[in-house]
Amino acid sequence: MQLEKGRRVWVGVEVVAAEEASEAFSYGLMEAGALGTETREIGEARVAITAYFNDTIDEEVVRGKLLGALSVYNLSPALLRELRIHEVVDRDWLAEWKKDWQPVAVGDHFIIAPPWSEINDARGRIVIRIEPGMAFGTGTHETTRLCLETIEKHFEGGSFLDVGTGTGILAIAAAKLFPEARIEAYDTDGDAVAIARDNAQLNNVLSSVDFRVGTIDETTASADCVCANLTADAILPLLPALLGATCGRLILSGILVEQIDLVRSSLNDLGISMSYDIVSAGEWAAIIV
Repeated sequence: MQLEKGRRVWVGVEVVAAEEASEAFSYGLMEAGALGTETREIGEARVAITAYFNDTIDEEVVRGKLLGALSVYNLSPALLRELRIHEVVDRDWLAEWKKDWQPVAVGDHFIIAPPWSEINDARGRIVIRIEPGMAFGTGTHETTRLCLETIEKHFEGGSFLDVGTGTGILAIAAAKLFPEARIEAYDTDGDAVAIARDNAQLNNVLSSVDFRVGTIDETTASADCVCANLTADAILPLLPALLGATCGRLILSGILVEQIDLVRSSLNDLGISMSYDIVSAGEWAAIIV
């Protein structure tokens, strides 16, 4: 963020793309460090996705993240049609974005809500407050919802391991369900871990979750429930360590429906053949081993 004669100046990045690539580019922009995005239709099956950054950015870094997102979604690089960078002065876009983010019920037990919202009747559900900052996981994306629904169905207490914690939402959910459980949460992004700790503090469960910068290895203590909400590309090399850390159920999410067979093949190679279930939402899937 810059100040120009007392005015606040943000950096805006606008991507013009085919409508089918909208979600991929929103994901890529958040991976590049955007503080928020908005999407509008511009006709002829095209959309304009605008992202906001609070500092100067490298166009090639952003372009690389966008192309990487297209690869994750198995989409053609040709879908990236225009990329424009501009300054945004004196617009409280963050307040506008906050107005549009409303509490959402997930599964039978949870309501995911921003810190600024009022909830007058939770109807017996567990309220989880999340301040997203620059980390992924507000509870609105299909991958996060699949994980939360699976956790409430299969996690019965004991111990929980969250790999790629992002905002910490899954570890916080586990801690709210079972306050006495042993819960660990990893992320390779130190900023994400700091945000996750803040969110855990916001939900009064910071003392219940051991947040760590890094990833799992052969020394990681096993857990009754292990959750990896990543991408298929990140999950596959971690599969041996994830299976080794699981003494109950392993939840693999962030997998596109068309990538299910790829993950199943890797599970088969590791001796896991029929002992898993698959659930999906939209174009996303979760595999429960």
